[in-house]
Amino acid sequence: MNQIVQKSFWKDEQGRVRLELFLIFFFAIHLIGITNAPLEVAHNWRQVTGLMVARNYFETDPTFWFPRVDHTNGATGIIGMEFPLLNYLHYLTSLLFDYNHWYGRLINLIITQIGILYFYKLIKQLFNEDTAYFSSLFILGSIWFTYERKMMSDTFCIALCFIGLYFAWKYLAKKKTASLLTAFAFLTLGCLCKIPAVICLIAIPFMSYKKSNTYHVLLLNLLTGLSILITYLWYFQWNTYLSSTYGSWYNSGGTLAQGAQEVLSHLQLTAKQFYFGSFQSYASFGLLLLSFWIVVKNKKFKLLFLFLSASILFILYMLKSGKIFYTHTYYIIPIIPFFAVFMGYTVGIIKNYKLQIAIVFICLLESIGNQQHDLFTKESELYKMTLEKRMDALSSQDELVAINGNGNPQQLYLSHRKGWVIEDKQSLNKDYIQTLVSKGCAYLIIDRKNFLEKPEYPIVFEDLNYSIYSLKGLLTLSQAKNHR
Repeated sequence: MNQIVQKSFWKDEQGRVRLELFLIFFFAIHLIGITNAPLEVAHNWRQVTGLMVARNYFETDPTFWFPRVDHTNGATGIIGMEFPLLNYLHYLTSLLFDYNHWYGRLINLIITQIGILYFYKLIKQLFNEDTAYFSSLFILGSIWFTYERKMMSDTFCIALCFIGLYFAWKYLAKKKTASLLTAFAFLTLGCLCKIPAVICLIAIPFMSYKKSNTYHVLLLNLLTGLSILITYLWYFQWNTYLSSTYGSWYNSGGTLAQGAQEVLSHLQLTAKQFYFGSFQSYASFGLLLLSFWIVVKNKKFKLLFLFLSASILFILYMLKSGKIFYTHTYYIIPIIPFFAVFMGYTVGIIKNYKLQIAIVFICLLESIGNQQHDLFTKESELYKMTLEKRMDALSSQDELVAINGNGNPQQLYLSHRKGWVIEDKQSLNKDYIQTLVSKGCAYLIIDRKNFLEKPEYPIVFEDLNYSIYSLKGLLTLSQAKNHR
């Protein structure tokens, strides 16, 4: 047991550096390059999709219920997607300071850091301060380090749930209606922002166990169920309506059987999500395995119950995701807090403070070392930032374009245009291009870094990076045919 000392600005009652200072330190690290455009290799496509929604709220239509992307395919771009709270906060910030892509990064970072603080406060109440302290440090160094500053809602949604869970505990402890309503609001928003956050709600029955006042327990669980119902209505009713009406839908996964087949046929990649992807550290994974053994050996049934319950939900989520799970590193994010609690417990029971710090330091050093590259932009990607200026010299922003993004809408967003994201070979298919022209496509942009073949259309610009072709002659011809 660590010796109790007087709490100060720098140290907590156990004589350790206060967690708040670690949060400030990690916040400062994440400010490195935070204004960078979404050019980093890891999931730039997910970021720009969210950025499109925020920018379209600002430039096109601020109606919250109708999020829009730029790859419109000649239609409205309205899409069924995650609850766009992060995107709308980005839009509201833009009303004050004009639009800029990095606002979403900063908002996600702030909310996630606050969420980790509430995670610490929650685990301190459910278990003990040592477990809470070290668990929080392990989350800070996990794959969360990369994604808490991206324009993505994966850590954002769980951070909201952390806040909600803390107020849920506070309601059960203090019986204050304000705490109940706060818990309901944050849990609902967290689950709405991304369905996997529902896994966190397994803590509600865990907190309710053996509570004497059944009325308060029942009320909290009923409102938790209402949060899940609202989430269901957004994803499986409203999104279904948007999809069927406007023709665009984010990937919602496949069947459990299909997902199981995909996961089982790629066990090595699936396992890598756990042994490396989760904490980006082999040392951390070794500690996690040791922690499982220690928790079982010490018969910490509360910890085991919480973890096993969350694991059942996570396995269902993994199977629903199928191949997307092992090809996208951020899909491991929802289970990280449960891993971190195991690891925090193990380090917390060590008597020697210097040994505790050494273990944490080794794990965090490896984790951050394997993720630090995400704070910077590769010079090889900077050419993409010239595209909007180049297109502004050739066309107006309301003219539709097609670009060979091969499924990635990144450069469509960076061009500040709407239209189509096509495959390389499709740019050579005259019949296909003609169908785009009939829907209003005025320009074809070819990224020459990836594709050197030249379509047979009037070229209006070319350098080492891009070839830009005018389709306006074809557009006029198409209009004439339609008129006849």
